Amino acid sequence: MSEDRVRIEVADHVATVTMVRAGKHNALDAAMFRGLLDAAVRLRTEPGVRAVVLHGEGKSFCSGLDIASFMTGPMSIGDLLAREEGELGNLPQRIATDWARVPVPVIAAIHGNCFGGGLQLALGADIRIAAPDARLSVMEVKWGLVPDMGITQTLPRLMRADRAKELTWTGRRVSGEEAAALGLVTSVAADPLAAARALAADVAGRSPDAIRAAKQLYDATWTGRLTPAEALLLETELQVALMGSPNQIASVTAGMSGEPGVFSDPGAVPAG
Repeated sequence: MSEDRVRIEVADHVATVTMVRAGKHNALDAAMFRGLLDAAVRLRTEPGVRAVVLHGEGKSFCSGLDIASFMTGPMSIGDLLAREEGELGNLPQRIATDWARVPVPVIAAIHGNCFGGGLQLALGADIRIAAPDARLSVMEVKWGLVPDMGITQTLPRLMRADRAKELTWTGRRVSGEEAAALGLVTSVAADPLAAARALAADVAGRSPDAIRAAKQLYDATWTGRLTPAEALLLETELQVALMGSPNQIASVTAGMSGEPGVFSDPGAVPAG
């Protein structure tokens, strides 16, 4: 992983993914793209992780593409947009869409600038918590471009087409408060990182099997990719797999006793 761009820390079943290019408002250069993708790939199988928090160090979440770095650096825009064999998306698309391949909830904590590619990165998370005064923009029109980092796979789940078009055609900046009203973010908090960590801790205290199954269920069905019959069948199949399992029994025990649940993570030795 590009250690100088992205840091992963795991504690109490929560992985915190931090973009560490504060001097550039965490702008996306080749190393940042690679570091974010490496993080998403690693967290697909990281043992014991039950939730992920994604945020940026310094004054901003992510200010978007660092165009100058591709004018002078070893990776050209053409290289950036190339697809690896067997992958649906190119590198910029995958840093947004690969978070859906992480089996646990991903929560983005947004503060400061969240522009262009930075916004599309945030849209790839399951939940977005923004500071009231955060600044968000689908900014690509400013450069005569369209948003192309997986936005077709993320934004339709969140927003009406007319609102999405207005934001895209104007490139205007919206506050965290307006973004919440539009559905662009989930909620606002004075300290979005603290709020994201609190939510992640809550999720991490519940059955990891149920949390993973719920993410799988909604991601597979929310935008009508399955027929009604297929979606209803998936509900049943996931439920049958959960019923009577050790983590489901632990959930019932915790619910009846009022004590925290004691759960085993996938692939781990059951708690005994």
